[in-house]
Amino acid sequence: MSLLKKAMASLSIGAAKVDAVLEQPELIPGKRVDFTIRVKGGAAEQQIDNIYLNICCQYFEELEKRKGGDEGAVTEKVKQTYSLNQWSLPETFIIAPDEERIFNASFTLPYNTPITLGEGKVWLETGLDIQFAIDPSDTDLLVVRPDPLMAGLFDGFAQAGLQLRQAECEAAGGFALPFVQEFEFVPVSGQFLGRWRELEVVAWRDEQQLKLWFEVDRQRRGLKGMLSGLLGRGELKRHLEISADTPPESVVEQVLAFLDQTT
Repeated sequence: MSLLKKAMASLSIGAAKVDAVLEQPELIPGKRVDFTIRVKGGAAEQQIDNIYLNICCQYFEELEKRKGGDEGAVTEKVKQTYSLNQWSLPETFIIAPDEERIFNASFTLPYNTPITLGEGKVWLETGLDIQFAIDPSDTDLLVVRPDPLMAGLFDGFAQAGLQLRQAECEAAGGFALPFVQEFEFVPVSGQFLGRWRELEVVAWRDEQQLKLWFEVDRQRRGLKGMLSGLLGRGELKRHLEISADTPPESVVEQVLAFLDQTT
């Protein structure tokens, strides 16, 4: 019976299970994340070679795909997965049947982790490295909210009559990550109603500053996806840098004054 249980555990039938519980229900880029990992033994004793966590997100990239015959190539929008941060416990241990082991740890959520708006999806993968077995794993969607500077920008835009319509992560070159997150706003009231059709914003944050790039559509030509392409080619000149120690309520004042002068 013991041999049967071990054989079944190697196929993840009755194997040890892992689950990560985050202490904070909502995460903020640049802030510490505390978590508890629970490992529950299965039907048979098993050796756990490692526990790993992986913070992942998705973004979209336009790739050319050849078609058959003389039809040439077409451009397709392909969903990609990127690992933002990893954590592991390189500690080998034996877990007995039905035994529970608990580990506490923490990590810092990287700046520029996508805010979970629209297509911005972030998730946590937790797994066990078990010799001669299919690795048991667990996946949990995460809720990522904007940091104080971005929150101040969003709140200020809303008060100025700019409504967030869409958020999407698009491939872009020239950054530490292979993508940027674009935010698309439309004026529904206020000083920009009638002047703009839409506003695209890309934000990039580090410890010292928040960088913002802007593109405005006044002529109903449709900017969707244009901003990340311009960034990737280094052709976008309209940008603003805001110090990280700026009070959040002052961010939108700087941004609106800048946009009013440049558009």
